[in-house]
Amino acid sequence: MKINTTPITLFGETINPGESKTINVEIARLHNTTKLNMPIIVRRSKFDGPIVLFSAGIHGDEINGVEIVRQLISKKINKPKRGTVICIPIINVYGFINKSREFPDGRDLNRVFPGSKAGSLASRFAFHILAQIMPLVNYAVDFHAGGASRFNAPQIRIAHNNEDLKILADVFNAPFTLYSRNIIGSFRNASERMDVKMLLFEGGKSLDINTSIAEEGVNGAKRLLSHLDMLDPKHTVPKQLSDTIYIEKSGWLRAKCSGLLHDNNTVGSFVKKGTILAIITDPYGKFERKVKAPNDGYVINANHSPIVYEGDAIYHLSNVFDAEEGE
Repeated sequence: MKINTTPITLFGETINPGESKTINVEIARLHNTTKLNMPIIVRRSKFDGPIVLFSAGIHGDEINGVEIVRQLISKKINKPKRGTVICIPIINVYGFINKSREFPDGRDLNRVFPGSKAGSLASRFAFHILAQIMPLVNYAVDFHAGGASRFNAPQIRIAHNNEDLKILADVFNAPFTLYSRNIIGSFRNASERMDVKMLLFEGGKSLDINTSIAEEGVNGAKRLLSHLDMLDPKHTVPKQLSDTIYIEKSGWLRAKCSGLLHDNNTVGSFVKKGTILAIITDPYGKFERKVKAPNDGYVINANHSPIVYEGDAIYHLSNVFDAEEGE
C-alpha cells in the first residue's frame, strides 16, 4: 500500500496521516451562552485510501443511528487499514438534547441543504457541513430511524439509475433496499451533487435503541469498509445469509378510522393479500376494524403508536396497488 503524506483540514484543524483527532465544532451557542459542540471523530491510516463518513442524528430524536455510529467508534471499526474514517455520531446536537427532530428554529435540518452562511441556525449548520466536511469525502452512510412512532425495517435507500450506489447497496446488504428519489434540500441530495457516494440507512424508530437494528447497521458498515479495503483485519466481515431485497414500488396504507391500533408485528415480513396487519378499536368496546394487506408484499414500516387518527399512515408496503405512494 502507498504511504500517504497529505494532511487534511477540518474546521481549521489539521489531521495528518496516521493521526486520530476529535474536533469539537462550535457553530452556535445556546440562548444562555452555553457552548454546544458537535464532535467530529477522525481516524486516519498512514496508508493512502478513500475518505468515508459515517453520520447520524441529523434528526435529533433518531437515537438508533447515533448508537450505530457510537459502536463503530467504541469497537474501533472506524480505525482504517488505509484511508480515513470520519464519524459524526450527532449532527443535530440541539435536537438530541431536546429529544426533538428539529432545530430550535423549528426547521428540519434535512430539508435546508445546501444552507447559507448567514441563514437560520439549521441553514448555517447545513452550510458548514457542506463547505468544511463533504469536499473531503468520497463515500458516506447517513443513519436514520423512522419518525413519529413509525418503525422502519432495516433498509438502505438509493435513487434510481445510479449503478455505483447499487453496487454499494449490494455490499452493505441491509435486509431491504428501497429506490427513492432524492428530496430537494436533503443531505443526500446535496451530497450527490458534490459527487459523494452516499447511502441512506433507515432502521428502528425515534427515541428508541433497537439491538437488532444497530447490529444490521454496524455489519453493513463493516462490509462497506471491507469492500473498500479499509477494514482492519482484526474485524471479521459478517456473512451474507441472503441478498438484499430490492423494492421498486411501495406505498402507505392509511387508517380508515380513528382509534386504538393493535399491531400484529409483521414489520419486515412478507405478507399475502388479505393478511390482517392490525385491528383498530375504539376505547369503549363498541367496534373492531381489521386492517388488511391490499396485496402481497413486504411490510417495511409499521406505525407503533397506540393511538391513530383517520388518515394516519400506518403501514408502508411494497408493491402497493391501492394505497398512497410512498413518502
